[in-house]
Amino acid sequence: MELRQIREVRGRAVPLPGDDIDTDRIVPARYLKCVTFDGLGDALFYDERHDAQGEPTGHVIDEPRYAGASVLLSGSNFGCGSSREHAPQSLARAGFEAVVAESFAEIFFGNATTLGLVCAAVAPEARRALTEAVRADPTLELVVDVDARQVRAGSLTVDASIPDSAREALLEGYWDPLGELLEGVPQVEAVSRRLGRPAAAA
Repeated sequence: MELRQIREVRGRAVPLPGDDIDTDRIVPARYLKCVTFDGLGDALFYDERHDAQGEPTGHVIDEPRYAGASVLLSGSNFGCGSSREHAPQSLARAGFEAVVAESFAEIFFGNATTLGLVCAAVAPEARRALTEAVRADPTLELVVDVDARQVRAGSLTVDASIPDSAREALLEGYWDPLGELLEGVPQVEAVSRRLGRPAAAA
């Protein structure tokens, strides 16, 4: 069961400034009780996007000019804190296909990659330039090029860092370890049947 090869992500972006944005902020702890990840998109940054009465606060993600954005722009150490896999799940289920930040917490990066959520690290000055470009024109399409290790926005091109192992997995369509295991199910079943026949005959 080969997964989709991810060579690039194209889409509009939303800038979310700040460093050390942790997983508690990305998805509040009370949502960890969910049985499935369905609906986690609504929990994304919930406590920052809503007040105590559940009314919208006007968070940048909800600004009409960034509606439909599929790339998140942020600062350093994105996804730090607890290792909850709900954080990248909430981003993916909210429609984000890539996060471009100055750096990522290691566990968050791994959890995101196994969802096919591309995490590309860029230099601080590059992140600032991308943010300025997006703020100036929210309709601007960003291209997160996994193959070339670049992020492009109009005439602006910046280098991006994606570890070799993650890049290869995305490009080859083997970014989900569970998917790789399931790919071998037919062979396992075939061996099981073969081994079971002598025993049944005996």
